[in-house]
Order: sequence, then C-alpha cells, then structure tokens
Amino acid sequence: MGKGRKSKTGKGGGKQPPPAEPAETGRWKATRTWVAGIVSAVLVAAIGVVFTAWFTSRGTDAIDRISGTPPVTIGHVAVHHEERDLVLREPVTDPRERGILLGRATVEERAALLDRHHAALTDWMNATVVLVGNRNSLRIVDIKPRVLAREARSDGAFLKATTAGGEVDTVELGVDLDRPVPRFTTSDDPDVPYFTKKQIDLKRDERVTLSLKIRGKQAYYEFDLLATVLAADRTEQVVINGPDGSPFRLTGTSKTYRSVYTEVPEGAWAPVPTARVCVMFPKTGGC
Repeated sequence: MGKGRKSKTGKGGGKQPPPAEPAETGRWKATRTWVAGIVSAVLVAAIGVVFTAWFTSRGTDAIDRISGTPPVTIGHVAVHHEERDLVLREPVTDPRERGILLGRATVEERAALLDRHHAALTDWMNATVVLVGNRNSLRIVDIKPRVLAREARSDGAFLKATTAGGEVDTVELGVDLDRPVPRFTTSDDPDVPYFTKKQIDLKRDERVTLSLKIRGKQAYYEFDLLATVLAADRTEQVVINGPDGSPFRLTGTSKTYRSVYTEVPEGAWAPVPTARVCVMFPKTGGC
C-alpha cells in the first residue's frame, strides 16, 4: 500500500480574518459622527434663521413682485354726488331710456343710463381714495391726474339736483384740470405741486386716505389718476379709476342745454317747464 499524502495548505488556500480595530479608533469614529450631526443641526438652524429673517424683511416683497402684485392696493374710491347737478353728453331721446330717466327703472338701470350718456359733475368734484401698502416699505412719490379725453363742455341734458350743495369743507389736495400741466397742490400753497415737497410712506397693510378736490370748467374731461410708487429701489405706476372702474368724468357748465330736468323723489328726473329753463339759462333758444 502506498503511503498517504498529507494535505498541503498553500499561501492562498484561505482568507485570514481582518485584525480587530483598537477600541480607541472605534470611539473616535463615533465621536466624529456625533460632532458631524451637531454641526449639521447647527448649520440647518442657522440657514433657517437667515431664511426667516430674509423672508420677513424681503421675501414677501419678492413673491409679490414675481406674482405681479402691485406695490399698493386701491382699497376704496368714492366720488361724492350728493346734492350735485349732473350733465349728460347727449339728450335722452330713446323712449325706453326716457322711461328710465323718468323713474320707471331700477337703480342699476338708472346707473347704466348715466354711464352710457357719460354723465359728469359740473365744475368740480370731491373724491376719496384709500390706498393700502403691499410692500414692507414703499413711498408714494407722485399722484397726478392723467387726462384721457378733453372735449367741448357737455350740453345734452342738465339734471338739476333737488338742493344744489355748496362746496364742502377744505380738502387735503386739489387740482385744476384746466391748467396745461395739472398737479395736486394744497390750499395753503396752491402754486407748488404737493409731491415736489412731500411724499407718502407706507408699510404693508398700512392705509392712507386721500381727499381730493378736482376742478375743471373749460371743457369736458375724462381722466384717471396715476400714482408713482417707489419700492425696493424699483418705480412702479398704479392707475386709479373711478368707483365703477371707468374713468372719472367732469364738465364745465354750459350756457345752454338741449334739455333740462329736475330731480324728483325716488331717484327720478322730471322735465323742467320752458319758463323756468329761461330763468335758469337765459341764453337758451326761444327764451
């Protein structure tokens, strides 16, 4: 019988297990991981603080600019018509419209009739405009009337108020549309444009109420108001229209009118007899 051979173990016959790490090395890795976690938490917190501070001071402004939100919101516009005469551009000749004028209609139908015939107050108007800040900080550097149409005085129909009111208490700002370059001024300094000396500063959600007296006797005017606003070193313009979204209207008083009415109860108007028209407007034909 032959002799059995002993098995030989070569150099690569089996893998040796890796040597165990010293205990100190393992503790260092754990410490490093812990420190890294703390640093990450601190960085996240710091970034959060910085972002919160930025968002509070400028972030909302940036979002508003991107979304196209104007720097100021027009909170309220009112034109004071109480006890004021009105004038229409053209006479009311359509039978249905005459019925509306004489009172056989709703408030909405009467308002639509006045709008179709471009009803305008005579010689002056008082308007109230409320503006609301839409930025953390802004400045209204100018407000001026922008004349959209200038035509001959309206003479279609004169609508006489029951009691023609006198001019109300002094308003803050006034403007004369008959001037070549109309600008708002104060009663104390009527020759110096108000916004060349002062501006209006607002913060977000702050309000300013403007009491405006607008005059125009030489023509019929359609106009809006153009506000120039400075916010974050950017200048933007905001257009202010009348209460119904259409331009403001104002006309000078004419010497004669093609038709004359007087106000009667329930918001209607009745034709004025010729004899009285001749007293009101002596230059009317046939007087």
